[in-house]
Amino acid sequence: MSLPVDAMAALQAFQAVGGWEQRARMLMQWGERLPALADDEKVDANLVQGCESLVWLVGHLQDGHWQFAASSEARMIRGLVALLLARVNGVSADELQAVDLPGWFAQLGLSRQLSPSRTNGLNAVLQRMRELSHTHN
Repeated sequence: MSLPVDAMAALQAFQAVGGWEQRARMLMQWGERLPALADDEKVDANLVQGCESLVWLVGHLQDGHWQFAASSEARMIRGLVALLLARVNGVSADELQAVDLPGWFAQLGLSRQLSPSRTNGLNAVLQRMRELSHTHN
């Protein structure tokens, strides 16, 4: 399965940096680049259940491909969510079902960042994306 352009860019960027601290810094930078959600999108209906940090997620279907936007107050989570969005934006609903979350972060060299609670949170975000994609099929 081919990766979206943003995902390829993320892989190249993260694989190009050597040290753990550089990756952590880059993770923060990705989070800072995440476009802000509008206030009317930061509503309870868009809150992802199962995240320790507050994460809002919205998604829409565009020409058969999903585009998601998300926001979080927590810097580290925002970075991880930004990288998840890079991986899933532009994929079909079927491809979304097949996304391997641990595999993706392992490829980026970020497995160490995934504490059990963060893994659960990101899985909750991915699960919510899958739910959204099902309601629009």
